[in-house]
Amino acid sequence: MKKYNVGIIGATGMVGQRFSLLLSHHPWFNVVALAASPRSAGKRYEEAVGAKWAMTSPIPENLKDLIVMDATADVEKIAGMVDFVFCAVDMKKDEIKALEERYAKAECPVVSNNSAHRFTPDVPMVVPEINPEHIDIIPAQRKRLGTNRGFVAVKSNCSLQSYVPALHPLKDEFGIDRVLVCTYQAISGAGKTFDTMPEIVDNVIPYIGGEEEKSEQEPLKLWGKIEGDHIESAKEPLFTAQCFRVPVSDGHTAAVFVKFKKKPTKEQILEAWKNFKGVPQECNLPSAPKQFLHYFEEDNRPQAKLDRMIENGMAVSVGRLREDNQYDYKFACLSHNTLRGAAGGAVLLAELLAEKGYFD
Repeated sequence: MKKYNVGIIGATGMVGQRFSLLLSHHPWFNVVALAASPRSAGKRYEEAVGAKWAMTSPIPENLKDLIVMDATADVEKIAGMVDFVFCAVDMKKDEIKALEERYAKAECPVVSNNSAHRFTPDVPMVVPEINPEHIDIIPAQRKRLGTNRGFVAVKSNCSLQSYVPALHPLKDEFGIDRVLVCTYQAISGAGKTFDTMPEIVDNVIPYIGGEEEKSEQEPLKLWGKIEGDHIESAKEPLFTAQCFRVPVSDGHTAAVFVKFKKKPTKEQILEAWKNFKGVPQECNLPSAPKQFLHYFEEDNRPQAKLDRMIENGMAVSVGRLREDNQYDYKFACLSHNTLRGAAGGAVLLAELLAEKGYFD
């Protein structure tokens, strides 16, 4: 695979920091540009991040001295330096949509961690193991934007990455009628640490703005189909969700209840999870977990503290599968929200796009 020069837009935020760590020694992607808000522009990356560095690993040596550029003022300059950019900016949704399309129209593909474009009809929202075929909508998007190379592709909400992967291999074989899911989401999903979110200590907050709607609607786009120049969301199954912020640093947990159209046995479910592979595994993409779904037999697993880093934080852990007296089955899921759920999922999407030639 050829090497691609890349930029990180929103490099000083928590997800941008995670991008910098994941990309500092990536075999395919070479970071040559970092961008953030005007107040960070012109500073060395180490200086711009300063005390806001929230990762347990230090700032990568090869990125410390890069001069941070202005994410909005330097669009054309950045586009001329890179093959594509990762975007993780903290702005209003309409501003993010406009900024990402500016990069795309400057013939710079955008792989976005942001939610702004997730329901733009011709923007693929991709979990690479689940709906890689959705990247085939990119030519239609390029036609709308009037670009040759430029486009926007996004990853889905971080909490979905815990439970949708476990549902996916069961959907086609057994049919899913409805799903109830309760998510217990880490504070890093809000860009926070325990130092910057003291109100979460010894507390659970039963509301995260917009999360429940995303949890109910985004799976249907993932399971949708390309129809002409847009992606048509699936009509079923029905989802209902409740989302809590909990005092955990990293790792989103989900309690899942499923009603099937054709009820499988427990053994059939476990077999489907064990054998589930996707395009990333078949193509041996650098960030892909070897085993996507890990099932735990123990009653007290998965646990965020013990299991979030399985396969470098890119696998999904599942446990506590048992029959339910209202739904057919219930189980627990866990994924690392800033790795599989955010920056890592976007890097894996970029690897898929590179493998399929969309950056050439």
